[in-house]
Amino acid sequence: MLQWLGVMAAAAIPFVESYFGAVIGVLAGLNPVVAIIAAVVGNVISMVLVVLSADRLRARRGVTPVEQLSPRKQRLRRMLDRFGVPGVSLLGQTVLPSQITSGALVAFGASTRGVIGWQVVSIILWGVAFGTLAVLGVDLVQNS
Repeated sequence: MLQWLGVMAAAAIPFVESYFGAVIGVLAGLNPVVAIIAAVVGNVISMVLVVLSADRLRARRGVTPVEQLSPRKQRLRRMLDRFGVPGVSLLGQTVLPSQITSGALVAFGASTRGVIGWQVVSIILWGVAFGTLAVLGVDLVQNS
């Protein structure tokens, strides 16, 4: 149970996310399914907390104009305009953690519900992919 909670806590950390959380769980000896689920749950909880906070902030301040954004946030805004919430959610984790990406999407005016939904899909896909790769890697090393 402590390992499960440890994987959840690790996956809640930006840049660790579900993908490295799942790997940590597999390497720690957890059943791969449990490791992936724990990593996904930890990542989703932290992402939802950020999204809900960003939604409250947006309600108080309004949508941030593009002119006041840093170059990195301007790039994210252009990605949102080009690919929409699904595209940014699925591909955004290659550039920024889900917490940062999802908070920015909501701050830009994207639907809170849509961001949470697509981020959950993305977190699951990335967690399963990296968890599977970790299992294959462990099996490869053990069979060598």
